[in-house]
Amino acid sequence: MLESLDQNQIIFIVTVMAASAVVVGFMAGLFGIGGGLIMVPVLFYVFSFVGIERTFVMHLAVGTSFSIIIPNSIISTITHMKFKAVDFSIVKTFGVFVVIGVVFGTIFAVSLKTSSLILFFSIMTMFFAIYFLVAKEKINPTPRDINLIYRVICGFLSGFLSAPMGIAGGVINTPILKMFGYQIKVAIGSSAALGFLIALIGAIGFAVSGSYLNINVPLSLGFVNIPAFLIFVPITMFMAKIGAKTVHKFDKRLIGKLLGIYLFIISCKLFYEYFSF
Repeated sequence: MLESLDQNQIIFIVTVMAASAVVVGFMAGLFGIGGGLIMVPVLFYVFSFVGIERTFVMHLAVGTSFSIIIPNSIISTITHMKFKAVDFSIVKTFGVFVVIGVVFGTIFAVSLKTSSLILFFSIMTMFFAIYFLVAKEKINPTPRDINLIYRVICGFLSGFLSAPMGIAGGVINTPILKMFGYQIKVAIGSSAALGFLIALIGAIGFAVSGSYLNINVPLSLGFVNIPAFLIFVPITMFMAKIGAKTVHKFDKRLIGKLLGIYLFIISCKLFYEYFSF
C-alpha cells in the first residue's frame, strides 16, 4: 500500500492534492458549496492510486472531505458575515432539520457498498451539473418566510443527501434559499454557515462509524484520512477567503457554467467507475 510508493509517486500525490486544494478552496468561498463535489472525486482517485482497499475507498473520500470542509466553512462564513450576507435566523430555524438529515444520511451512507455509494454520488452530481448549466439568476428577489413544513422537508433532504456525498450542502441550500426569495449573496453566505453544521456532524459520523467498523487504513481516524486533511486544510482555508470576497464583486455566471461542465464530466467518469466495482 503506502509503503510501496517511491519518492516521485509521493511527490506527485502531494502535488495533485495541493493543486486540487487551491481550486476546492476558491470554489467553496465563491459558491458556498464547501468544495466536496470537487474534493470527493479527487480524494477517491488519490486513495485508489495509493492502494486503499476498494471496499471502503469512497467512504474514506467522503469522510475526509467532511473533515476538510469544517475549517473551510468557518473561514467562508466569517468572511460572508463581514459583508452582512449571513442570515442566522435561517441557520437556526433551518439548521436543526439539516442536522437531523445528516445523521440519518450518514447512517445510510455507511450502510452502502462502495459501488452503491459511487453510483449515488454520480447520479446526484449529474443533477447538480444540470442545475449549474441551466440555472438563471433571479433578479431583485423578495424574501418570504419559509413555513415549518418546508423547513422540515427541505432541511432534512438537504442534510440527508449531503451526507453520502461529502458535501456541505451549498448546491442544495443555495437554490432553496433563492427559491424563497433571498438574494444570492445572502443565500450563499447562509449556506456556508449551514455547511459548517453539515460538515461537523458528517465528519464525526464517518470517523466514529469507521472506527466502530474497525477499518484498517494507515494514518486515518475511521473514515477520515489525516495526511489528506493536513494538506488540504491550510490551502483551502486561504483560498476560501479569497473566493468569498470575490463573489461580492464578480459575475460568477461563467464560472457556474464551467463548474457545471466539470461536474458533468465527473458524473460520467464515476458512473463508468461504478461498473468496475
